[in-house]
Amino acid sequence: MALVPFDDRDGWIWMDGDFVPWREAKTHVLTHALHYGSSVFEGERMYGGEIFKLTEHSERLARSANLLDFELPYSVAEIDQACKDTCARMGMEDAYVRPLAYLGPEQVSVSALNNKAHVAIAVWDWPSYFDPEIKRKGIRLEWAKWRRPDPMTAPTTAKASGLYMICTMSKNAAEKRGFSDAMMLDWRGYVAEATGANVFFVQDGVIHTPDVTHILNGITRQTVIDLAKARGIEVVVRHIRPEELSTFSECFLTGSAAEVTPVSEIGEYRFTPGDLSLGLMEAYGRLVRRQA
Repeated sequence: MALVPFDDRDGWIWMDGDFVPWREAKTHVLTHALHYGSSVFEGERMYGGEIFKLTEHSERLARSANLLDFELPYSVAEIDQACKDTCARMGMEDAYVRPLAYLGPEQVSVSALNNKAHVAIAVWDWPSYFDPEIKRKGIRLEWAKWRRPDPMTAPTTAKASGLYMICTMSKNAAEKRGFSDAMMLDWRGYVAEATGANVFFVQDGVIHTPDVTHILNGITRQTVIDLAKARGIEVVVRHIRPEELSTFSECFLTGSAAEVTPVSEIGEYRFTPGDLSLGLMEAYGRLVRRQA
């Protein structure tokens, strides 16, 4: 199947309050965000005409911008409405939604005090982040070379575009070797997350998941924790050492793109998708499609 470049598609993109034809949605090559990483984004999913936890995503977009020392030129309510309007303009009821906030080309230097903040929103079809057949069997991950940074060196709780560069390098390396993704450690050597998803483990019917004080606390992660607790499943949030993976029977990832995805392998460690992870995968699917 031929790859359709994202700059050569039909449709509309919302940019700073106006709808622009998809192919004309452009910014200048000297945009500050392109040179210095001054941009933040969200990844959202629309199911059956409703964007799941839209306001939580818009609130996080605003928080991420604040952490990068700029403010959105629109309120959370206005971003919410713009996301809905973009989906409607594209005629979509099931879609991936990508709001992006970034600093423009007014000044090209490390300093960005004179740069204007812009917001763009695009939506497109995205049926499944991982192959559905492989997903139920559990995807394979390798250990990433790169680690999540010390929070004293970067705004690690922001969904900042620049922080994803090490994720891109890690996922590229994994896919070149036949894996679906890579598992990253934090700067101390504890298990952190995959390149674009949080991670959970199962041990004797209890779920264990890394502390997210210094990484992104995923909205899907929070949803799945609530689903597990509603089912009477204990969830333990703690630091997890890599060698502990030998004691876990199941493993799964969570994220707006990944949804709930079982894992069969992380490096030298093996897991078997079981009733708990598969059950939460099904429960999450029912919830986002309003079938719960």
